Amino acid sequence: MTDQLVEKPAAPASPDGGGWTGALRRRFESTLPLEKLMADRQPSYVESWIYVFGVLTLTALCVVIGSGVVLAVKGPSWWHVSGFGHYLNSVHLWAVELLMTFMSIHLVGKFFMAAWRGKRAMTWITGAVAFGACAFTALTGYLIQQNFESQWIATQAKDGLNAIGVGAYFNVMNFGQMVLWHVALLPLGVGVVVFAHVVLVRRHGVVPPLDKAAAREPSREAS
Repeated sequence: MTDQLVEKPAAPASPDGGGWTGALRRRFESTLPLEKLMADRQPSYVESWIYVFGVLTLTALCVVIGSGVVLAVKGPSWWHVSGFGHYLNSVHLWAVELLMTFMSIHLVGKFFMAAWRGKRAMTWITGAVAFGACAFTALTGYLIQQNFESQWIATQAKDGLNAIGVGAYFNVMNFGQMVLWHVALLPLGVGVVVFAHVVLVRRHGVVPPLDKAAAREPSREAS
């Protein structure tokens, strides 16, 4: 009598999936669905100019990163002696100037719009942190220009940093340290914070003007 191998029927698959990968996928889909991540429509009030400065900030940041990558690959000896290096160095500089200008207008505009409304506190916080990180990155950029301006900025910054007790860890007179901060550590931090900010904006949507938000609230009778 031969033994017959009987295969057991497979258990029905759970519609939600199992394991940590399934849980992570469901969490991501519920937190940031595709219709929010890649929205193709925006409210009519986004036509206001105050909403344009966020996009202008991202555009300037892309120019800063693109020109900065070329400058980092070529090195200081290239942008000091090459005609195109001088040009690209100027593009990088003025893109930073525009970046900080657009970001300042964006930050001030959102402050007076109370952009932390509607569970957007983390959106506001990441935007403010991104502003500080960009300003700190710009400081290190000015320090590695290798001219009299960068020397003056370094000596002035050195006294201020020594006064608060961090000069031993962040030595603005050390050119090699400032280059590494400027091309590696700080851009990475800026990129992470800006990415988180954009994702939060997509998740919660752009903040409506104060008059639009007030119109949505139900009228309250005076007691």
